[in-house]
Amino acid sequence: MLNVLLMDSDADNALLETCLCQQGFNCLRIQYGAAFLTLVKDIKPDVVIFNLHTPSENLLGDLRSLNQQLPLPVIIFSKDAHIDTINQAIQSEISAYIVDGFACHRLASIIHVALARFRQQQALKNALEESRAQLEDRKLIDRAKAILIKTQNFTENEAYHTLRKLAMDRNITLGEMAKNVIAMAALLK
Repeated sequence: MLNVLLMDSDADNALLETCLCQQGFNCLRIQYGAAFLTLVKDIKPDVVIFNLHTPSENLLGDLRSLNQQLPLPVIIFSKDAHIDTINQAIQSEISAYIVDGFACHRLASIIHVALARFRQQQALKNALEESRAQLEDRKLIDRAKAILIKTQNFTENEAYHTLRKLAMDRNITLGEMAKNVIAMAALLK
């Protein structure tokens, strides 16, 4: 059973809450306000749902902050179909933006699609971060090899194998060993 946090703002959410409960979701309904981020962190729902006329700048800012601090799938049901509003909502990394309300019979599928999209988005973010870290490590390893080549008259192959052996002996990553060599070289200048 998924835990849904239904945020009250400017629309009546009684019907939406009833539909969520009828479809087997565990629903908690609270008022959106200044304590939004704190409440979400404390409650830790599986999904957050807003049903409103138009998302405010404050709400979109809170959703960006939420995504940075505690990424969660967010669904917005809105009456606002303006392309600027939709683009701002998407930039806030919500999982679904549904215009012109909801239909009870579609609610479960909308939530499951939003959850799937969220998981895919998180996997892409993780892969991107991993790639960035690998690229940064690669740059550090190249710098450390250059230091060893210059100071120890190693070939590139010898410098790499020396770094690798030092990392293995110390049970640290090659990137961490490269940082250590660079730091040591800076100290010895």
